Amino acid sequence: MSKTYSIATIPGDGIGTEVLPVGQRAAEAAAKKHGFSLKWVEFDWSCQRYAETGRMMPEDGIEQLKPHDAIYLGAVGFPGVPDHVSLWGLLIPIRREMDQYANVRPVRLLRGVQSPLAGRGPEDIDFVVVRENVEGEYSEVGGRIYRGTDQEMAVQEAVFTRRGTDRIMDYAFKLAQTRAGHVTSATKSNGIVHTMPFWDERFAAAKERFPGVKTDQYHIDILTAHFVQHPDWFDVVVGSNLFGDILSDLGPAVAGSIGIAPSANINPEGKFPSMFEPVHGSAPDIAGKGIANPVAAVWTAAMMLEHLGEVEAAKTLEAAIETSLEKPETRTRDLGGTADTKASEAAILAAID
Repeated sequence: MSKTYSIATIPGDGIGTEVLPVGQRAAEAAAKKHGFSLKWVEFDWSCQRYAETGRMMPEDGIEQLKPHDAIYLGAVGFPGVPDHVSLWGLLIPIRREMDQYANVRPVRLLRGVQSPLAGRGPEDIDFVVVRENVEGEYSEVGGRIYRGTDQEMAVQEAVFTRRGTDRIMDYAFKLAQTRAGHVTSATKSNGIVHTMPFWDERFAAAKERFPGVKTDQYHIDILTAHFVQHPDWFDVVVGSNLFGDILSDLGPAVAGSIGIAPSANINPEGKFPSMFEPVHGSAPDIAGKGIANPVAAVWTAAMMLEHLGEVEAAKTLEAAIETSLEKPETRTRDLGGTADTKASEAAILAAID
């Protein structure tokens, strides 16, 4: 009897509702080919729900997600709902309460995609950004006082724990052991006087635990320059919540388009389901036009299948993506092609078959 995986599906907002179904159909085609099945359980948690109910998700939303094998999320955010409301009402609570502390974002120049960097090919751009996902600079510690006066003040505290920092370092080093064996740390210890020297100390301790892994560390400002000038230097890049967030958007831009970028929010111990989401966001400027690039949603689905142990099915999806990108008529406009969402999907499904 074939294995069936239960996937909590949250299309969310904007183009999320357009591209996530493409990812679902592609994943189903790969599942059929490799002898397993997927059961999708959809949740209407979104900015539209917030407008109607005052909440992005119900009070017991996290409990509703826990029984599933994985979570597949489209996008969060839409005009009319402040970004901090939509983010802290859905995405961040899921990440934190499910302890999805490793945010993993592959950066790879796919065949058929033109990098904005002159003379760079697929052999030059292939790395992964590992971002600490539940603490760091994105804390709730702080506040504002004297609002509306000339003494108004805002305080935001960053929180770095030894446990949280060590475990993201370990994840990055273990991932590097399965790749080229090289970890680069993003820091800013010359300007941020407490948290970043602490980060550097924990990186040095991780180096001792993984003596066979090559390491580098750069301050975040020059590291962004190196992403552009020397993308071939990198294998696994580990960063704090803020630095990892920035680098994991810059990386896909170097690789051609943020529209193709996948990501995973991983609970490595498997105590809770992990969550998989495209990086591109809800893109309200093109929502409803039928032109959104579905590649990120499909690649994200491939990451989800790999996490579930269906490695060959994941490889099938990734190969289908690259095949679909080889011709301009099956590439979407953000990649210099002429295809709309439906044409891109058709090419991906044809490649799977």
